[in-house]
Amino acid sequence: MSSNQTQIAQQVVDSILAQKLAPGERLGEQELASLFGVSRTLVREALMMLQARGFVEVQPRRGWYVVEPSVSNARDAFSARRVIESGILASAAAEGRPLQSVTRRLREHIAEEQRAIDEADAATRAFLLADFHVCLAEVMGHRSLADILRDLTARTTLAASLYQSRHGADSSCAEHKAIVEALEAGDIPLARQRLLDHIGHVEAALNPSEPGPQSALDRLRDTLSPLSASRAGG
Repeated sequence: MSSNQTQIAQQVVDSILAQKLAPGERLGEQELASLFGVSRTLVREALMMLQARGFVEVQPRRGWYVVEPSVSNARDAFSARRVIESGILASAAAEGRPLQSVTRRLREHIAEEQRAIDEADAATRAFLLADFHVCLAEVMGHRSLADILRDLTARTTLAASLYQSRHGADSSCAEHKAIVEALEAGDIPLARQRLLDHIGHVEAALNPSEPGPQSALDRLRDTLSPLSASRAGG
């Protein structure tokens, strides 16, 4: 398949949202060039775009890797999501926006989430659960904020992968349903509170004391580290 650098970058972000790309995973230029049917120069441009957006980093003489967000970076992304997403609902309340078409589209999205959960389609399930928040911004008419939220949800998805989130798919889907139910009832303040609670639950489910799978470098470092007990004296 042939793509431009923007499409390649977006495919990487979508794969992060689907939890198909893990924190610390290597992104080889030649492999990506072969996959997308483009030059390594174009791939490098796409990776530089992703670097500017905070998703990849380059390590001298080693290559490109998906970032491993720190706990502080993860908290910052969740905080930004709270400000943006609650602001979207607050503006809808101030504008008196009709919500029938909004809730119809969100219900369709939740049905897709539930279908992926029932079919044990892990990648689609992860993508749709994250994309609910982007969809909410889009149906509320905030396309620019939707783009920002896509990046923020990808960052929090990386954090969830790295720090072994205990927040299950069923819980997320149920909380999405509760948000939409409040919107259907015309109770935007309740929907906003449920949204904030939901983001808080996802954040609270992170376990910073138990980071996810080690990178190859970390595994090697552990393998070659000195033994803790001395054998002096035989």
